[in-house]
Amino acid sequence: MFRGNSPARIDDKGRLKLPQGYRAALEEKYGRTLFLTSLTGEYVRVYPMPVWLEIEQKLGAMPSTHPSRLRFLDRVNYFGDLGELDAQGRVLVPYRLRDSAGMSGDVDVLGQVHYLDVWNHDRFLGKLQREPFTDADAQALAGFGI
Repeated sequence: MFRGNSPARIDDKGRLKLPQGYRAALEEKYGRTLFLTSLTGEYVRVYPMPVWLEIEQKLGAMPSTHPSRLRFLDRVNYFGDLGELDAQGRVLVPYRLRDSAGMSGDVDVLGQVHYLDVWNHDRFLGKLQREPFTDADAQALAGFGI
């Protein structure tokens, strides 16, 4: 389980050093192989490889011509690439995604239960302001017992 927010940095070579808490949980449960991608190019989504393989299995069960499947795969493949944590807990963010998401310097790494999202700090603050948590959101979550 990944939860919370940990500040991190993207170095000059485009490598993300995962915060220790996330790194320990990742390596213990899933190993060091990752799939880094995005649907919009605004952020980096870091999937542990076993989690990504489950998604691929579900995609494989869909008709190969389903328009939503095709759009999803177009985006995750355009921005995506395999990654491997090095001995220092760093992973290279693909150049195209790094450029699109404004990944340099200080970033926020957010736990999203089964994967991590990495955001440019200022871009994420803008997202929080543009997309406030509403009463409708609270009601929708209540329907799931949250």
